[in-house]
Amino acid sequence: MAKNDVIAGLDIGSGRVTCVLGVQEPDGSLRVLSGASTVCRGVKGGIVLNIKETAHAIRRVVEQAETESQKMVQGVYLGVRGKHLESFNNRGAYNIARTDKEITVDDVRAVIENAKAIPISSDREILHVIPQSFSLDRQRGVPDPVGMEGSLLEVEVHIVTASSSHLNNLNKAVAEAGFEVIEPIYSVLALGDLVVTPEERELGALLVDLGGHSVSMAIYGEGAIKFTKELPVGTEAVTSDLAHALRTNFLVAEKLKLEHGVAHPRLAAETETEVDYLAVDGRTPRKTSTKTMLGVILPRVEELFSVIGQEVQGSPFADIAVGSGAVLSGGGAMLRGMPEAGEQILEMSSRLGLVPPGLVNAPQAFFDNPTYATALGLVRYPMTGVYESLSREEGQRPDSRWLRRAKGLFKDLF
Repeated sequence: MAKNDVIAGLDIGSGRVTCVLGVQEPDGSLRVLSGASTVCRGVKGGIVLNIKETAHAIRRVVEQAETESQKMVQGVYLGVRGKHLESFNNRGAYNIARTDKEITVDDVRAVIENAKAIPISSDREILHVIPQSFSLDRQRGVPDPVGMEGSLLEVEVHIVTASSSHLNNLNKAVAEAGFEVIEPIYSVLALGDLVVTPEERELGALLVDLGGHSVSMAIYGEGAIKFTKELPVGTEAVTSDLAHALRTNFLVAEKLKLEHGVAHPRLAAETETEVDYLAVDGRTPRKTSTKTMLGVILPRVEELFSVIGQEVQGSPFADIAVGSGAVLSGGGAMLRGMPEAGEQILEMSSRLGLVPPGLVNAPQAFFDNPTYATALGLVRYPMTGVYESLSREEGQRPDSRWLRRAKGLFKDLF
């Protein structure tokens, strides 16, 4: 990848599609060119339910980002999530039988290949194999064994698998929109590389990506990813409860939640006020208060963090997660008081997982809005040098915008 190539990160979220375009600067930093996001009813919990509707949303956000940046996109780094993803840890070993015992890059690749040699069902595929730590002649904690000498090389890895059919449906939606998938990436990994600091990853941290229909969580420790999990719960349940309780439509409830809702009693007491809104018929004026809304929001928030807490406690890494606390990101983290609620219910310090200014050069809106964090992580993902990406085929050129639209028109007609 040349440093002046446009990098496109496409995040297929719980019920939203987000695209960010960026370029790598000569000093290795990321400069953001543009971004766009839209609600998509064709996906739920990261799983495609309607390919045509998802493709339309993808085309809309990418073309909006293209227009703003005056750049064209061919391939995207695709962020995936959802309950079809499963992960676990495994170990691999490799004997150095040569007289020359110096560890080479090929030896490292061989031990990782051994670690991922596991039986999986025919309808699943390995998405990531992430080295956590190496051991050399039973000595643990070797960060990079290349160049060292030893007879037995071992590795601990974190493996993420995905449903082949769900990945294929995502690929089809992207292809129908007129683009290609350079590499599918588990979204929470790209997000964690961006918003969890190296110190937090070393000390131990819990990353929580709060989506509308699903929650992605990851536990870090000793500088590596230790545990990931997809939960089929989300913050859209809060909006749904508000819509029913206040007898209004979903869009009004979402606006009330973001503009006047709070997730912690202290904040409700500090900002007690009456709020005007329209009933479900779109005409009848109604009133509510932040205190009334808190009574609807708080039970759902407590339930959400309780489920997350149970998953943490049920994992082998509960003690590690509390090291530096929880990092909350995603659209659901935009509800005021979520860090305070997380701290109280999870019983660990909590903060918003905003994008660190030093890592990217972007307009302020990208730093203030967690909605863009995962897509930003996807753009930065191929620049980190930690993961290998698939190379594009030589000679391929992106479709012009009018050609993509013509393709879409013919598909709709026939």
